[in-house]
Amino acid sequence: MREKLAARADDSTPLYLQLAANLRRHINDGGIDPGNALPSERDLMEMTGMSRVTIRKAIEKLIEEGLLFRKQGSGTFVAPRIEAPGSILSGFSEDARRRGDSPGVIWMFRTYATPTDEEATALEISQTTSVARLGRVRLLGGEPLAIEHAVVPARFLPNLSELGDSLYAALGSGGFNPVTGQQRIRASLATPTEAGIFSIRQNSEVLRIERLTRLADGTPVEFTRSAYRGDRYDFVSELRCPPD
Repeated sequence: MREKLAARADDSTPLYLQLAANLRRHINDGGIDPGNALPSERDLMEMTGMSRVTIRKAIEKLIEEGLLFRKQGSGTFVAPRIEAPGSILSGFSEDARRRGDSPGVIWMFRTYATPTDEEATALEISQTTSVARLGRVRLLGGEPLAIEHAVVPARFLPNLSELGDSLYAALGSGGFNPVTGQQRIRASLATPTEAGIFSIRQNSEVLRIERLTRLADGTPVEFTRSAYRGDRYDFVSELRCPPD
């Protein structure tokens, strides 16, 4: 590894950019598996002969790119890419547990309100219908990876103070399981607020997802808009040839 990270004396590129490029290449070649820790700053200084300032600038660049992430008190790790099913109707928590991950949630707000024109049209309700408005930051291993804003007719949910980390589990507890849905995904850039929550640079890539789900009888039950970290997520769908 020492040779792979060494800077070239005949290269005029700043040292931190050379180190970032060498680390990137080493990781992409399988030198450090996703989820594993990067050598400590002290070890990298010994391997490369570079200063701590140079090491930190190189690491910061790779964190901004999404290749690395920090765990407070634990070190710097290679960020795994998360494959989420794009053709299965399930929630963030269910997907995470299926992969063996530990989901978490930070509530921004959970309150009753009346829907906007757009929300009422999507949910096929009147503008006087009471809805639950839910804003959450979704976590994996304590790391913020998604921001969700959901609107659900209040009659489908228990008391909002009883909601856990899974909206679908709360809907299912009352017999209101979504069974069909439509989802739109588009690329976008992080707003200053989103960048702050995700600890990424403003205008970094995010995936914006709009989802409308329905009960078995076709009644709309959930209208959700989300922003996911684009450097961490791949939404994967199974493709089939159309029938003859």
